[in-house]
Amino acid sequence: MLEIKFYEEADDSLLKLAVIIARSEGKWVFCKHKERDTYEFPSGHREEGEDILATAKRELYEETGALEYSLKPVCIYSVNGFDGIVRNDEETYGMLYFGDISRFGEMPDFEMEKIELSERLPEHWTYQEVQPRLMEKAISVLFQNGKI
Repeated sequence: MLEIKFYEEADDSLLKLAVIIARSEGKWVFCKHKERDTYEFPSGHREEGEDILATAKRELYEETGALEYSLKPVCIYSVNGFDGIVRNDEETYGMLYFGDISRFGEMPDFEMEKIELSERLPEHWTYQEVQPRLMEKAISVLFQNGKI
């Protein structure tokens, strides 16, 4: 069973992940990993000595090639349990961001095969139980705050 919680704040030292729900040209931005047939948001783990915003910026570039963009924090989230791919036996915290990408460069040759801009959500998510919930939360928070 997977449990997802949302928070307005948490101790910075707990934040291990950054997830960016991004748009460009009025479409959603999704990444396709080289080793999977599914789609996901740009995201990744925080590196030693890195603040969580730097993590979001680094991952957005590494996974999409984004060069010009804005990032807005949405909320802190946590995941605990099994999502079908990863087992989290303890609560894992991350920061959820909304990104608006205005310019892409060449995508770095890391783990992502390609990005896709789409008006629709993917049928096959990498993290089927987590990503749709994060997107739902982001849209709700941004809509309430008049940011979309």
